[in-house]
Amino acid sequence: MRATVRARGTWEKRRVNLQPIRAFSAVLLGAVLLLTGCSNGGNAGSAGGDDGKAKGQNAGQAGTEASQAVVTVKPDDGAKEVATSGVLKVTAAGGKLSTVTVADTKGNAVEGKLSADGTSWEPVRHLGSATTYKVHAVARDAAGRESAKDVSFTTLTPKNTFIGHYTPEDGATVGVGMPVSVEFSRGITNPAAVEKAITVTAEPAVRVEGHWFGNDRLDFRPEKYWAPGTKVTVKLNLDGVEGRPGVYGKQTRTVTFRIGRSQVSTVDASTHQMQVVRDGQVIKNLPITAGAPSTTTYNGQMVISEKYKVTRMNGATVGFGGEYDIKDVPHAMRLSTSGTFVHGNYWASSSTFGSANVSHGCVGLRDVRGAGDPDAPAAWFYDNSLIGDVVIVQNSKDKQIAPDNGLNGWNMSWAEWIA
Repeated sequence: MRATVRARGTWEKRRVNLQPIRAFSAVLLGAVLLLTGCSNGGNAGSAGGDDGKAKGQNAGQAGTEASQAVVTVKPDDGAKEVATSGVLKVTAAGGKLSTVTVADTKGNAVEGKLSADGTSWEPVRHLGSATTYKVHAVARDAAGRESAKDVSFTTLTPKNTFIGHYTPEDGATVGVGMPVSVEFSRGITNPAAVEKAITVTAEPAVRVEGHWFGNDRLDFRPEKYWAPGTKVTVKLNLDGVEGRPGVYGKQTRTVTFRIGRSQVSTVDASTHQMQVVRDGQVIKNLPITAGAPSTTTYNGQMVISEKYKVTRMNGATVGFGGEYDIKDVPHAMRLSTSGTFVHGNYWASSSTFGSANVSHGCVGLRDVRGAGDPDAPAAWFYDNSLIGDVVIVQNSKDKQIAPDNGLNGWNMSWAEWIA
């Protein structure tokens, strides 16, 4: 809605309209005097004069009578340190609201909702912190007369703040299994308010829902893997959200990414093979080595979250003490937070791949030291994989990976996810 008439403008309009009314009354009075002078008895002239006077008075009253509608805005004009939610409200008594506009000093409008009876308005979302807002509201009474109110106030400046660290990155092209994952810098005790402030939409449209892992991580995904070519938009409107008592969000950001081709690879730990399927077609079968009997590989659907052409792997960092410390593991792709990777292996004999499981829980592919052989199976898989691609491990003598161990929420059913 937009403003049409302000209170001052209304009075000026009525004052201007009063002049022709007074002029008209003067004409009537002159006519009365003329009629009185020409009348023999004067009775008709007196009646005419009384009637003219009454009309003049009524016309004057109609032009100056104030609107019965009264607009109230909370918080008060000039208020400081206003809470970002639960305070702003506009109401009308003796009429209905016809215009309500709320915007910050940069002109960014605040979306609101008018009540069914037209007597109250509230914002649909929280306000930003440390921001000055201007409110303009107009109400109209039963006779159509308007009254207006203008208020300006400033929201609080928080002493304690939080932000969300999100993945994937803006502008990225990722695989079909990539969720939107947001990790918060402070533990959240008001998850409903925080989740409401984050929207994830897709083109073509698909239902996307969020799921909390603990109080500091919120992931979003559709029921099934994304369709190839989908454009995903993430809007973080956390500025001003009270995530926990006295701790407010300090972040406004829009992120977009695209889903590339579909690639899902299935590792069979019992046959020591990995089948790579792209867009529904098998494009490669690769011999692998999975976790040894004492250090088996997790089963389940896992998403590639990081890629390193060469990286160091130290058993001490994942609970294996000093069992290994390899400073130059080639073509490594992370599948879990706890240390599960698909990676190249140059230290095992070539006959190991496709015949035995000897790793500490990772999926190994034949490779050379230094990652310099483009024809090695590990190099091929690395070069043909995206962050967000899915690797499924089956027939391993281990449990299913936990959904929050990496970006692996696909291991929850849709019913569990939305619950």
